[in-house]
Amino acid sequence: MRRGKHARGTYASGRRAAAWSSLAVALLIRAALAADVQGSATASPAASAAASAAGPSSRPPTPEISWTWTTVVERPGDPQGWAQFERDCAVCHGSGPAKPGTRALRAKYRGKLPALLEERTDLTRAYVKYIVRHGVTVMPPFRKTELSDRDLEAIATYLTRKRGS
Repeated sequence: MRRGKHARGTYASGRRAAAWSSLAVALLIRAALAADVQGSATASPAASAAASAAGPSSRPPTPEISWTWTTVVERPGDPQGWAQFERDCAVCHGSGPAKPGTRALRAKYRGKLPALLEERTDLTRAYVKYIVRHGVTVMPPFRKTELSDRDLEAIATYLTRKRGS
């Protein structure tokens, strides 16, 4: 059987589609949980109308999008941007076997560079921002509505910080 571009392209397309569908499912679950927490999934039409009539001050604030299932609290002494990285990036780029971003970088660099972004010393702020906004391979781009410029700036600061020798 001939093995050519078509066979590889189909396999790669299937993997890419699986990655995107996994991300879509995770985002749908996340949105459903957020809606349930806010009570909008169980609110009656009369309650929704009353809340609308009462004005914006009576509505609970919309929670930030967070890619983790746990709350990350910034503590005194943490490097600037650590909490944002933990909340928005570590779910894929943290340590451990179930971190797809770290696994992909480990396969790509094969030990020439650290797979953990937090251990890298060659990253620049511009590069971090570009990759986050535009995506690369299986990493999707993150819009400003998903990750604010302020949070992205903090993450870039954290990943490019000076480290002690």
